[in-house]
Amino acid sequence: MTDAEARDALIAPHRRTGRMSGRCLCGAVKIEIDGNYVAAIGACHCVMCQRWNGMLFGSFVADTKAVTVTGPVRSYASSSFSERGFCETCGSSVWLRSTDPEEPEIELFPGLFKEAADFVLLSEIYTDLAPNYACLAGEHRRKTRAEVQADHPFVEGDN
Repeated sequence: MTDAEARDALIAPHRRTGRMSGRCLCGAVKIEIDGNYVAAIGACHCVMCQRWNGMLFGSFVADTKAVTVTGPVRSYASSSFSERGFCETCGSSVWLRSTDPEEPEIELFPGLFKEAADFVLLSEIYTDLAPNYACLAGEHRRKTRAEVQADHPFVEGDN
């Protein structure tokens, strides 16, 4: 089974179609989902995500075409293959997305959506880089830095 097939099998029970509305801390940025999304959270402990969030990064994915974001959003190209969006008023993190225009999914922050409080933790990556204060309990898929970087693009020297 390829990594893509394993991912699809893991998230299949959590696929949803519907509407969700979210907002940033100050309310200036609004996010609407009208379509497909995955009602489960993936967590990342890489150094870049820790620097961006002050701890770990958690997100869920939605079809890019199903997401509408309005308000004062700025983006930062954090690597050659991804960018991170945030509210320019309050600084709330909004998304992580590929710079590839053909990428069908965008990663959104669950804290922006009230309904996401019921989502399960599905996976955790860069587990060997997790600080002691951010260890996540429960049954979910875990991958180390070496396992992630064997199959996915990464930023050299991000340690």
